Amino acid sequence: MIASALSPKRTLCALDRRLCRMASRWAARRGVQRFFGTVSRLGDGWLWYGLMATLALCAGRAGVRAALHMAATGLVAWLLYRALKRRTRRPRPFRVHRDVIARALPLDEYSFPSGHTLHAFSFSIVAVAWFPVLALPLAMFTVLVAMSRVILGLHYPTDVVAGAVIGVVLGAGSLWIGK
Repeated sequence: MIASALSPKRTLCALDRRLCRMASRWAARRGVQRFFGTVSRLGDGWLWYGLMATLALCAGRAGVRAALHMAATGLVAWLLYRALKRRTRRPRPFRVHRDVIARALPLDEYSFPSGHTLHAFSFSIVAVAWFPVLALPLAMFTVLVAMSRVILGLHYPTDVVAGAVIGVVLGAGSLWIGK
């Protein structure tokens, strides 16, 4: 038995590639592509900025505080994710695997970590801490954003998992520091 053929890293990379290929084939369906393209576009910031504005305008002092908390967390998330992308420089799956098709335009060049997922998790955690009634819709949207990044051929599953973990740590950490 060759030890390197059984290495966890190789196994994980093979699973990453296989899941990207499967997702890309599934996304060839027009309805799937449109749905997840819309989710991803909302995850570009539109939903989050809209939520911050709505909370600030309609939920009184707590809404303003929640919106500011989300904005501060978002700024830290953006700085962190940009630094990580510059350091890791992992190519996007559609650039490496010809059978993975980009079904949306990437916002930047590199894949790791998923900034959409990182922001979705961190924003959701902060928003739900302030307004628990938002838990179910934000949880559903956050999972759909994470899925959209793989389905649209822009990220490997491990990019999304890393973005989720970083987002959870950042969101929870910001609550610990700022609420």
